[in-house]
Amino acid sequence: MTPWSDLPEAERKRLHKNEVSIDILRELLDYDPETGSLTWRYRSIRFFSDQHYCDSWNSKHAGRPAFTADSGYGYRVGRIFDRLYRAHRVAFALYHGRWPADQVDHIDGDRSQNRISNLRDVSNSTNGKNTKRRNDNVSGEMGVSWCRNRGLWRAYITVDGKQKHLGRFTLKSDAIAARKAALKENDFHPNHGRSQ
Repeated sequence: MTPWSDLPEAERKRLHKNEVSIDILRELLDYDPETGSLTWRYRSIRFFSDQHYCDSWNSKHAGRPAFTADSGYGYRVGRIFDRLYRAHRVAFALYHGRWPADQVDHIDGDRSQNRISNLRDVSNSTNGKNTKRRNDNVSGEMGVSWCRNRGLWRAYITVDGKQKHLGRFTLKSDAIAARKAALKENDFHPNHGRSQ
């Protein structure tokens, strides 16, 4: 294989700009699909400009946990060739041998839990059908709110970026029932609207 330092500048820029190839990813990292953990592998000299830098990197990182930093949004992140990657995307790519087509959904909603059984490749729209309830939700139910000017409970749902009005109800329980029926009709994930 061609050493990193001997790759043409255009190829190095491509690798920096785009997601690294699966072959290179597998040279750099090990993934445990049962636990979701990523570990740095020993790197050969081909990834470094000199032996000293190679030895230094390996003594600090090889065999140690990778992608342990928190993104600030609950995701685990790490760098490959100075580019920031999210651990769940890397885990998916290592396991399936391809980068995800769009979004990687954490089925249980825990953004730090990267077991392969918790990850699925979905569209942005499908990913939005498995979101948690916002912390500032007052009614306790997603898509249900109190209409102060009418003195009624309002139910609504957002599908493919478009909000659909489901009706106004005297009883909060009726608004919740209308919302739940719309969730089922529009193939929302059963975890959608969870508190955490």
